Amino acid sequence: MLAGEAGRRLLALRDQGGAGKALKDAGDRLSHEFLTEELARLRPGDAVLSEEGADDPARLSANRVWIVDPLDGTREYGEPPRTDWAVHVALWADGDLTAGAVALPAQDVILSTANPAGPADAVPAGSQPAGGTPLRLLVSRSRPPDFVTGMAASLGAVLVPMGSAGAKAAAVITGQADAYVHSGGQYEWDSAAPVAVARAAGLHASRIDGSDLRYNQVNLSVPDILICPIGLAATLLAAISSSRSAQSAGLGEPGRAVTQ
Repeated sequence: MLAGEAGRRLLALRDQGGAGKALKDAGDRLSHEFLTEELARLRPGDAVLSEEGADDPARLSANRVWIVDPLDGTREYGEPPRTDWAVHVALWADGDLTAGAVALPAQDVILSTANPAGPADAVPAGSQPAGGTPLRLLVSRSRPPDFVTGMAASLGAVLVPMGSAGAKAAAVITGQADAYVHSGGQYEWDSAAPVAVARAAGLHASRIDGSDLRYNQVNLSVPDILICPIGLAATLLAAISSSRSAQSAGLGEPGRAVTQ
């Protein structure tokens, strides 16, 4: 699997030593070159959209487009021994995502649509996790959404900062967290593979207003996302809407959320 092999090469590079910008730049370049060369060899007729490559407008009329993030969580990769970074490879075909893989090399994990996991949590609609434990909401460690504190407080949830969209999606899929909520600063390559894998695992994946996530668009921005068990989606979407409305109205936040 290409995502897994790219991850092994990234681990080998990091094991050579180094940190910071030099390591991050080298990792981005190594993984991008490997993935694009292999896709060109194996699927020469397909288009490729990579974070580290130039956007070719020809992809907009292509039937098959590979959407690649060679190193998602570059910041975390450059901070050994952090493990919350990933490699994303997704296939968009005839209007929607049809396949994807998220490799978490430092965790020795690969999640893919070829061998989908079952739903991480069989959570009944509108309920909390078993045992009444607080909901665990994954957010960006560098730019959590402004509204999420109020949202978490209204739900009695805890916020769990983590790097890499792929790592956060994987944590929901594997039951280490209950939902991933993000708003701002993402593009197609950040979420395409995580969304493909989450859907294959039976999870809900949408924009934070509940609308569909769309890929291979002219505008590459995919600014917000919610990934969670289907049974929690209505509750979380309502909480997001309420918190964003309160924030827009200048009403402040109804309490303080706990951050782990």
